Amino acid sequence: MGEDPPVPTLTGLLARRAEDAADREFLQFAEGSWTFGEIDAWTSRLAHRLIEVDGVRPGDRVAIMLPNVVQWPVVWLAALKAGAVVVPVNCSYRSADLAFVLRDSGARIVFTDAERAGLVAEVGADVRVVDDGSEQFPAQAPQIPIEAATLANLQYTSGTTGFPKACILTHDYWLRLGWICAGATGLGTGDVILTSQPFSYMDPQWNTALALTAGAPLVVLPRFSASTFMADVRRHGVTFFYVLGSMPTLLFKQPPTPEDRDNRLRMVFCSGIPVALHARLEERWGAPWREIYGMTESGVDLFSPFADTEAVGSGSLGRPVPTKRVHVVDPDGNEVPDGEPGELVVEGKPMMNGYWNRPEGGLRDGRLHTGDLVVRGPGGIRLVGRIKDMVRRGGENVACAEVEAALERDDHVVAAAVVAVPDDVLGEEVKAFLQLRNGIAADRTTAGHILERAGTQLARFKVPRYVEFVADFPRTPSERVSKPALREKNPGVTYDFAPRRS
Repeated sequence: MGEDPPVPTLTGLLARRAEDAADREFLQFAEGSWTFGEIDAWTSRLAHRLIEVDGVRPGDRVAIMLPNVVQWPVVWLAALKAGAVVVPVNCSYRSADLAFVLRDSGARIVFTDAERAGLVAEVGADVRVVDDGSEQFPAQAPQIPIEAATLANLQYTSGTTGFPKACILTHDYWLRLGWICAGATGLGTGDVILTSQPFSYMDPQWNTALALTAGAPLVVLPRFSASTFMADVRRHGVTFFYVLGSMPTLLFKQPPTPEDRDNRLRMVFCSGIPVALHARLEERWGAPWREIYGMTESGVDLFSPFADTEAVGSGSLGRPVPTKRVHVVDPDGNEVPDGEPGELVVEGKPMMNGYWNRPEGGLRDGRLHTGDLVVRGPGGIRLVGRIKDMVRRGGENVACAEVEAALERDDHVVAAAVVAVPDDVLGEEVKAFLQLRNGIAADRTTAGHILERAGTQLARFKVPRYVEFVADFPRTPSERVSKPALREKNPGVTYDFAPRRS
């Protein structure tokens, strides 16, 4: 884990696997299965097409707005072979989200499907539907110089506040992330990896890097469904998966079956294991579950080894991976003693190169200030809170400022304040406090119309579940809305717009 990966680029690693394991299965989607050799040839042909037909040059940004279909990783790897920088786009984005990401990234073209082509065209982007037409091109990679430091992704993340920010990620970032996770798990050619999160998020992407590193197949489900997930684990002979946020709780809520332990699972990585469920999750499915901590900005920072049984139910995030150094600091940047809360600050590799178009943000002297409050003790590092103005809804980060801006575009709304409220399943839910214009009825019908209009601009997971109307907001001396005071006030009438959950 502490060594350097033997191959410096993601595309180079794919070429290595095409040499030493061409006929071994690499990617399995609902529509079929492909070997390392087949994906290497397909991505090389598409890379030539991108260069010769679409005019893509090294450094150009190529966006991907696709669901979990094989073309997602194919376009990703092909664009990287062409020297381009990939911009993953969430399929649930509406026009406002999409227009911002494409404008901010400077994406030249967008690969999408027929269902979304109209939306992409509406925002003025150059559309490419996934029927790529690359069959006539060479199956050997184009001669484009690509190095470890070559940019690979502009990976958008809500971060702490404001509109989404793009983490600048290199080939080394992805290689090292796959390399460290392979070392932590010990996965090899006899294993089967499974992912069900949308491919536009980083988790299926690092799972792809992990599969390339281990020489193991990656099974990609169309989406996460708690009712069918473990049946898919059994059906595909899965030995490893990663889940986060509300996923463990939703899985555990499914009715137990005699087949629960009838699986090949060897290990599970998870972020945010409910402490009270940890031992019960392991007992039910017969495999160790261990915490892994990281962010899009930093890849992986902490993990609990699978041999560490003391971690079960401890709430520990684990200890630093060998390539990372961590600090727990006070607001002045001074290290705090063990047992006292402080902000988690990390440095080392992998790490982003900063935020795209935001030179003032990102790293400070090579260190990432995570915004998470932690305590360091004998059992490792334990999360105790966050100093970020955001909601962590299941596996999603929702920036409060972005939701507030969408709500305040409504003519009925004078001002909005968005906060996180506890939720038994998702960890946190989104609640909006709204100040209405004079003469607007503060009732459920109004709240529903406001959320409906906000939903045309925001992804569904960003739309508030709860709405409470206020006459005015409590303010700080600097005239900012005091969100702590909002949370502590006696609650008024709160309208609950609970979504259906599978």
